[in-house]
Amino acid sequence: MSAVFSPPPAALPTDKELVLKVIPMPADTNGNGDIFGGWVMAQVDLAGSVLPARYIQGRMATVAVNEFIFKQPVRVGDILSFFSSITRVGNTSVTVEVEVYAERFSAQGQYVKVTEARLTYVAIDEQGRPRPVPRRTAADA
Repeated sequence: MSAVFSPPPAALPTDKELVLKVIPMPADTNGNGDIFGGWVMAQVDLAGSVLPARYIQGRMATVAVNEFIFKQPVRVGDILSFFSSITRVGNTSVTVEVEVYAERFSAQGQYVKVTEARLTYVAIDEQGRPRPVPRRTAADA
């Protein structure tokens, strides 16, 4: 008899901002019946772009997925919470960390960290070329 690994409940981060909540549906599954990793990646990209948009103030593009770790499967009906924080603001780019927590359909109120990622977005002009990220002052923060 084999036991199914179930990670202990996780505490939600207090040093990151909640930027997105979403519930995956049956159309988002892979051949194993879990949520397709590409769907999760697309949601992380959306969530990751929320905070850089405040800095970039205009068009931007995802320039790098620096790290992406799937820690646990995502299931149909999970309530996914995406938390983000900015880790670096460069001349033309902003790098963010995104953590994804699942509130399982069968265990409401308990969270499991399912994904973590680090992405970089670049500010672009109307021709799609990199442009400087506007500098923020203390009053902007």
